[in-house]
Amino acid sequence: MTTGISAEQRCNTVRALANPNMGASDFVRPGHVFPLIAREGGVLMRSGHTEAAVDLCRLAALKPVAVICELANDDGTVMVGPQIEAFAAKHGLKRISVAELIAYRQSRENLVERVASFPVKTPIGEMTAHAYRTPFDTVLHFAFVLGTVGDGRSVPARLHRADIVSDIFGGGSIDKVLEGFKRDGCGVLVYLRDGAAGVPANLAGAAPSGAEGERATQWREIGLGAQILRDLGVSSIRLRTGNPRKYVGLSGFGIELASIEPI
Repeated sequence: MTTGISAEQRCNTVRALANPNMGASDFVRPGHVFPLIAREGGVLMRSGHTEAAVDLCRLAALKPVAVICELANDDGTVMVGPQIEAFAAKHGLKRISVAELIAYRQSRENLVERVASFPVKTPIGEMTAHAYRTPFDTVLHFAFVLGTVGDGRSVPARLHRADIVSDIFGGGSIDKVLEGFKRDGCGVLVYLRDGAAGVPANLAGAAPSGAEGERATQWREIGLGAQILRDLGVSSIRLRTGNPRKYVGLSGFGIELASIEPI
């Protein structure tokens, strides 16, 4: 919590952010309120609290400006699960999860468009490639399908964020993933282009520690890949990965994570 500024001053700052007549020159920087910018496409592109808060404002026909906070216990720890339920019941508050908000929007909107399909020769045989794009940029993302997805359940799948160095010069995971698909007789490789809308830049570097390290194990930019899987008729996946993560909001897209399997 910041000091030296009253609650009223913080409220005035938020009101100013929501005022369309205000511009950058109307704010003093650095200030006592730290703004976050929601990703375009909201929770359908990133399963985050920032996007959820702004989406709720838009759904309520309000200015897309919101205030978010964490609920803390008296000992300073963050409330989770039953603690949040008890807090909401005590204060008569409504509750909604990010996954529920995703499901609501997913049933009414589609931000991923299939623009082409074509055969492609690979080391494991011919696969069918599908190209996709979003309204937010012209970069194409791809899904490479071996065989058929059948009823869409328990489909071997890989959600792959582009890694130029390993993908081009070898040592990456794609060859191993494809060999696994060949053994299974089917599979879907979703190839998400690095740095495009819904796909943060995949840069190498030291792994963060503490709270940042915990957040690094969560993949919130799951919406693009999930919508591609849904377009292909996939509803349940056996995820192939060498770096297990928590796929935040995946269930909201109607995708069940049947298992996580090593590459």
